[in-house]
Amino acid sequence: MQAGKLRHRCTIERPSQEQDPNTGAMVPGWEEVAKAWMAIEPLSVRGFIAANATQSEVTGQLVMRYRPGLQVDSTMRVRKGNTVYNIEGVLHDKDSGREYLTLPYSAGVNDG
Repeated sequence: MQAGKLRHRCTIERPSQEQDPNTGAMVPGWEEVAKAWMAIEPLSVRGFIAANATQSEVTGQLVMRYRPGLQVDSTMRVRKGNTVYNIEGVLHDKDSGREYLTLPYSAGVNDG
């Protein structure tokens, strides 16, 4: 993966519970896990047609460098500005599994 493609500074978030200061009730929210440089790659027309054929929600993929100790899973999401990318899976690189991660995503609001 060329460093120039990893040009989007994104935030990885996981679900959390936060206490509402007015009512004291626990409400679902999101907490930051890490920031990472990523490539944001929408599916090509061919990939989009193939994804729809299998009833997939995937609309693209995020690619980031592998980081030891950072566990990313499909309960998490990635945010870039006001855009939310829901992680649909985690794919390690085919050679060593320790160079980069590919995160298939579906775009849209994920409030928890």
